[in-house]
Amino acid sequence: MKFSAHEWRGHFPLLANHPRLHYLDNAATGQLCAAAFDAVTHHELTQRANVLRGTYKLAEAADAAYEQARRQAAAYLNAASADEVVFTSGTTAAINLVAHAFGDTLQAGDEVVLSLAEHHSNLVPWQMLRGRRGVALRFIRLADDGRLDLARLDEIVTPRCRLVAVTHASNVTGAVSDLVPIVAAARAAGARVLVDGAQMVQHGPVDVAALDADFYAFSGHKAFAPNGVGVLWGRAEALAALPPFLGGGGMIGRVTAEETTYAAPPRRFEAGTPPIAQAVALGAALDWLRAQPWEAMRAHTTHLAQRLLDGLAVLPGLTFLGPREMTERLPIVAFNLAGIHPHDACQVLDAHHVAVRGGHHCAQPLMDRFGVEGAVRASLAPYNTEADVDALLEGLKDAQRKLK
Repeated sequence: MKFSAHEWRGHFPLLANHPRLHYLDNAATGQLCAAAFDAVTHHELTQRANVLRGTYKLAEAADAAYEQARRQAAAYLNAASADEVVFTSGTTAAINLVAHAFGDTLQAGDEVVLSLAEHHSNLVPWQMLRGRRGVALRFIRLADDGRLDLARLDEIVTPRCRLVAVTHASNVTGAVSDLVPIVAAARAAGARVLVDGAQMVQHGPVDVAALDADFYAFSGHKAFAPNGVGVLWGRAEALAALPPFLGGGGMIGRVTAEETTYAAPPRRFEAGTPPIAQAVALGAALDWLRAQPWEAMRAHTTHLAQRLLDGLAVLPGLTFLGPREMTERLPIVAFNLAGIHPHDACQVLDAHHVAVRGGHHCAQPLMDRFGVEGAVRASLAPYNTEADVDALLEGLKDAQRKLK
């Protein structure tokens, strides 16, 4: 199938309403696609009601839409069953769910393996678990190009390891993790595997069956859907082994004054009123994305990222964080300009209608590894064009003229 970035851009109302905007902050938030916008509008106008136990037609319609969204998310992930999909408020909530529910099964001396590339959302919950349960944290180091250094994996994933929790792709360097040896090491130790997929899902459907992980987390707002919704996928037997995280309505089997029995997954982990309309919109966005020509779209974003890398390479005083080549990486490019703070560079770029992000990107251990406080980050999506890349490069030249 052919692909046109200009045509694809037309499916995003905000971009259509801001034709001068060069939006290159997609690793933080993707723009809302029309499929998601239409779905949430239709839901709120025609079937807004709470889910579970409603016996009137409006509530039954809301139930049906919510469960359809669960099936759509399962299809996008190639999950074995829709019951393996738990709706959360986002990646952070999904990881915290596992950190509490699975973490409550751990004891002092058990180990959790992370990497220095992790977003704080896949680091802080495990540090908090260490404080509660006395578990030990071990870290996969980073090579000089920002990729995970797996040379000592067998030493890091010991028989005391109970969980390996790693990013599918770095939100700073764009490097895609080599999960095959990581999963193999975890399996050899009898450990579970959690993958933070926040940066991966917007780049095409994910096959959790092929990954052979136990848990996979992502956020809707990075996949061209609304804020406030995300997914924790869990292998059926892995979810069934977990105690609940939050208590309340919707997650129970039977409640008496003395005790409570709990519902089976996924309901066990969806206490209270879920983000119904957001989930419906996420399902619609994932269905729309699943039908896209991803091979052509990836070729397009790879071309743009290479154009950006080539343009940045000739700027004086520029240093990269991450791989310089486009193999096994996403179109996320982080860099610094000598003598210019990332925030200052971003402000100059904003005057050129270029939206990028500067700072530590919730990845301070990664920044520490490279001896910097932060970086400018440009992150591309299929609706971006060569004009967006060129505007960024011109804006950076202007920043060097004004700020050095």
